[in-house]
Amino acid sequence: MKTVLCYGDSLTFGHDPVGNGRHAHEDRWPMVLQKALGEGVHVLSEALGGRTTAYDDHGAAADRNGVRVLPTLLASHTPLDLVIIMLGTNDLKPWTGGGAFGARSGLKRLIEIVRSHPYSFGDDAPDILVVSPPHAVPTANDTGMGFLNGVVEQSQMLSTYYSEIADELGCGFYDAASVAKASPIDGVHLDAANTRAIGRGLEPIVRMMLGM
Repeated sequence: MKTVLCYGDSLTFGHDPVGNGRHAHEDRWPMVLQKALGEGVHVLSEALGGRTTAYDDHGAAADRNGVRVLPTLLASHTPLDLVIIMLGTNDLKPWTGGGAFGARSGLKRLIEIVRSHPYSFGDDAPDILVVSPPHAVPTANDTGMGFLNGVVEQSQMLSTYYSEIADELGCGFYDAASVAKASPIDGVHLDAANTRAIGRGLEPIVRMMLGM
């Protein structure tokens, strides 16, 4: 049995821009990926709305700093064969990371944590698949991040920064913007069809990285 950990924010959680609820279980991309890969793989979803790569955001009761939380999750779920990281959108908020370059730095630190973690029982460090999130899109109101000055442009820079880091550090890379687009309702979150598209799009590269 192969085990995959999906580490993300509200885009992995399945936040529905319509009504601010959560997409049905079967529409969230980790579950779509699970179904596509079949019974030989166990896909774990560890997702939290507002999570950043490495920066504090005290606007919620839960800890949103991805660097601080990740070691506990690695210890909880070992042995792992693959960690999929899709974070960075929340780093674009001016009160957290403040931009795409900050997300790049945070992503690099997350990769270092996965590689250097003291896994129990002599387990090897898992492979890492870096996923750059779908781009933010403009929205005319203040219901989401898409209206914030510079967020749309900064989000479009993430794929370049992330692919460079993945290449430099020997990780897999996938650009979710190639298959999914944010909803103009709030400029950031995905409808069910776009959320499912990420899970389907990831299947080939995940199969390859798992040696299936």
